[in-house]
Amino acid sequence: MLRGSAPVNPQEALASLHPLREPGPISWWPLAPGWWLLIALTVLCVVGLGYALVKHYRANAYRRQGLAQLQTLRQQYLAEKDASQYVARTNALLKSVALRSYPRREVAASSGEKWLTFLNSRMNSTEQFQPGFVTAAYSKACPDMDMEQMHRAAQRWIRRHEAAR
Repeated sequence: MLRGSAPVNPQEALASLHPLREPGPISWWPLAPGWWLLIALTVLCVVGLGYALVKHYRANAYRRQGLAQLQTLRQQYLAEKDASQYVARTNALLKSVALRSYPRREVAASSGEKWLTFLNSRMNSTEQFQPGFVTAAYSKACPDMDMEQMHRAAQRWIRRHEAAR
């Protein structure tokens, strides 16, 4: 109570006050530094992932080309029915694919059993090349060769071989 004045009714004092002004809505702009950091990290991750995907796609172009060539060889085999030619061409295709993935000194001079061991050791699969694969290219007829199994093994090798580079 003030000196020399009449007693003040608290309700009257409250009624004489103007209503409170509410603050405006909180703006999303400008963003806080933490949001800028999160945006920068997200953009960096997306760009890095995109770069890795493009690099992986380009690095495996030889596999896609090899699979397309293998399919062409198979169509030729189905038309001509020349098994020894099919095996020889498939063998040459596998060697060219291997030269893209492994050091030349490891691949170029490989032939016979050494080449077969090389192919089978680089493939994580139960379906591997048959022992007759390396000699079938040099014989007129390949009665003991399962061409479908050889085609599947070649396909699987091109797709899944463990590249050295």
